[in-house]
Amino acid sequence: MTDDTYTPPKVWKWDSESGGKFASINRPIAGPTHDKALSVGKHPLQLYSLATPNGVKVTVMLEELLESGISDAEYDAYLVNISDGEQFGSGFVEVNPNSKIPAMVDYSQNPPQRIFESGSILLYLAEKFGAFIPKDIAGRTECLSWLFWQMGSAPMLGGGFGHFYAYAPEKYEYPINRYAMEVKRQLDVLDRQLANNQYIAGDEYTIADMAIWPWYGALVLNRVYDAAEFLEAHTYTHVVRWAKAIDERPAVQRGRMVNRAWGEPNEQLRERHDASDFELKTQDKIDPEG
Repeated sequence: MTDDTYTPPKVWKWDSESGGKFASINRPIAGPTHDKALSVGKHPLQLYSLATPNGVKVTVMLEELLESGISDAEYDAYLVNISDGEQFGSGFVEVNPNSKIPAMVDYSQNPPQRIFESGSILLYLAEKFGAFIPKDIAGRTECLSWLFWQMGSAPMLGGGFGHFYAYAPEKYEYPINRYAMEVKRQLDVLDRQLANNQYIAGDEYTIADMAIWPWYGALVLNRVYDAAEFLEAHTYTHVVRWAKAIDERPAVQRGRMVNRAWGEPNEQLRERHDASDFELKTQDKIDPEG
């Protein structure tokens, strides 16, 4: 099949009716669209996010820190509904001028420290609490190499393959094939690495796993784009093994729930302010008629 030919104009102009799932919030300019202050809870760490793959990275990290006994990692998590353009509120833009989730403020610092970009938040928390990042230079470097691999690779999966395969208003052969090829290459990179390692950066569970799993683990578990069969995800056996093992971790299961606003009601925790919030959800699942 040959796609219709598009001839770019001499000067590109923004067409706000260009279509696609997120057309109503996409725009070629930055900055706030409305005034809205951010809520601030009782804990020093304040997270503003949504349970997309990038958001899940951070909630998994926070829950893993708490699971390991680091009580200072307690946090409040507020839902930012990106479909409604809440990331363009003035308060959110002050924390993240790029208007993307997740964003965090650490009020234990004076002045309070803002942190944006999911990889930066993972690294900040790992260094702040001395956890989930190797202490030796070789291990740390390997971990950070894979962390930055994810930051550079995932846009090809999300904004590339995911957009054209699942969200674009029309299906075009060329971009779907182009990005499918690249995503399969990335899965092969991971599969070869995991053939000889329990986790991404070696035998230690690190922020590299927490960064990569919400994207590529979710992909092979068929939780994003409904594309596991199309990409023959089951053939990447080492990635599947790793994805299933991480999926069983209690902190990961809790992290997936935080700021989730879709799916089964008992799997959603739209806001998180205390560990007991999960207990209430567990009770809802046991006794839905409550």
